[in-house]
Amino acid sequence: MLEKLAGIEKRYQELEKLLADPEVAQDYEKVAEYARERSELEGIVGVYRAYKVSKEELGGARLILGEETSEELQEMAREEIEQLEADLEQLEDKLKRMLVPKDPRDTRNVIVEIRAGAGGDEAGLFASDLSRMYHRYAEQRGWKTEVLNVNETGVGGFKEIIFEVIGKGAYSRLKYESGVHRVQRVPVTESQGRIHTSTATVAVLPEAEEVDVHIDSKDLEITAYGASGPGGQHMQKNATAIRIVHKPTDMVVTCESERSQTQNRLRALNILRARLYEMERQKQADEMDAKRRAQVGSGERSEKIRTYNFPQNRVTDHRIGLTVYRLPNVLEGEFDEFVAALSTREQAEKLQALEE
Repeated sequence: MLEKLAGIEKRYQELEKLLADPEVAQDYEKVAEYARERSELEGIVGVYRAYKVSKEELGGARLILGEETSEELQEMAREEIEQLEADLEQLEDKLKRMLVPKDPRDTRNVIVEIRAGAGGDEAGLFASDLSRMYHRYAEQRGWKTEVLNVNETGVGGFKEIIFEVIGKGAYSRLKYESGVHRVQRVPVTESQGRIHTSTATVAVLPEAEEVDVHIDSKDLEITAYGASGPGGQHMQKNATAIRIVHKPTDMVVTCESERSQTQNRLRALNILRARLYEMERQKQADEMDAKRRAQVGSGERSEKIRTYNFPQNRVTDHRIGLTVYRLPNVLEGEFDEFVAALSTREQAEKLQALEE
């Protein structure tokens, strides 16, 4: 770690020299680039320099303790050593955290896909509950949500709903929601009062930019068709809904949320781009480390991540063993306790990987 920090400080010093160079000063693009890089390194360099000063002072205090004969001065040295050791421990911990690689996708908007799993109509209703939970969560943070596509069950539930969450840091908070969610409750249609178990899958995809994923128009089969649902009769005449098939992967995307065929096409391409980006990211993760991809935030779809038990008013996250007994609040979007715990665990795993 110290070698890496020394390298960062050396680069910081190089940047300061470059920014002071009159020839470089004439190139505004380079100045902006170097200034941005220096700004990114400034915080960690400041902590590292404080760490080096404290370590030097600790060495001096230990030397005094070994050489000094005065009991009073020895006691002062011992107190200083104790304080400096505590300071060094805190600074070292801070440096480790600052060295943890940041996920460049954390600041991006996300596309959330929720699909009913096992459980028939009850699974569709649960998918609707989850959709509302994420919409409420976004609303509490001042984020904007836009439904991109929805397939209803006819009893108030969703077979599938896809929506976009637009807001700074959306992916950093919602990325832990990918996986299988399970609900245990007595369905409205259950006359015997028996508890049923149903599931829904959630996929949280960071919004991909055009530079991230290149889509060749030759690989796309695009079909327009008449939309269904609210406003469907009006849209039926104009065939505004869009169905895109990505031939290399057989991936199918539909969108009919807009009245304009052009808008539906753009939204469908946006969903396709996010899916392809996530597929490529997952492929790279698989190749790099099969074990690591099973960890928090890997996006594994088959993993049962959370259970919502209505009779016990309980929500349990199985990845971290955290249980809270306020299910209605969680479904109102108050699940930051889980987000914080999962974020802490991910940070700890990254720190461990850094030390290996």
